[in-house]
Amino acid sequence: MAPSISAPTKFLSFSFLLISIIVYQTNGQLPIQTTMVLYLQDIARGPNATVAPVIGLSGRDWSYNSFGTIFVVDDPVMMSANPSSPVVGRAQGMLVVSAQDGANVNVVLSIVFNNMQYSDSTLELQGISRQRQDYKEVSVVSGTGRFRFARGFAALQTAYYDPQTTHSVVRLTINLAQTR
Repeated sequence: MAPSISAPTKFLSFSFLLISIIVYQTNGQLPIQTTMVLYLQDIARGPNATVAPVIGLSGRDWSYNSFGTIFVVDDPVMMSANPSSPVVGRAQGMLVVSAQDGANVNVVLSIVFNNMQYSDSTLELQGISRQRQDYKEVSVVSGTGRFRFARGFAALQTAYYDPQTTHSVVRLTINLAQTR
């Protein structure tokens, strides 16, 4: 018969194993914290539209409040709210009105950088955007290039909206934790 191992010995052995795994996975490095503020220039109608509905439920208006409507997005990303400031990338992806009352939109968005500092790098955003709230958060689930292994969240706030032209400026504050 095999000798029995006491409960305190089992606990200490398990604790040591768990701590060893955590230290090995983090490689002893603390995540690098980064905050970026970017601005999306969004136009919903006209020949220069950067967001457009592509499909919706039959018999319903394809709008931001209509359940089942899917939009594609290709917004310029800038370092300031000024529409004539330099473009540092594009916000490309999809928006899906996923709540039956139209209150929530599922966001799947890639921030594709093309400026010198972050060239060929991306950040991947995903989550529910609560349309009727001024402040919204979605997850940063991944990244490539300079943002490889990035995690965090992005806060979206409307900085400007002109209902006549449907031009809006969305302030995007990205908070990242990244290990290298």
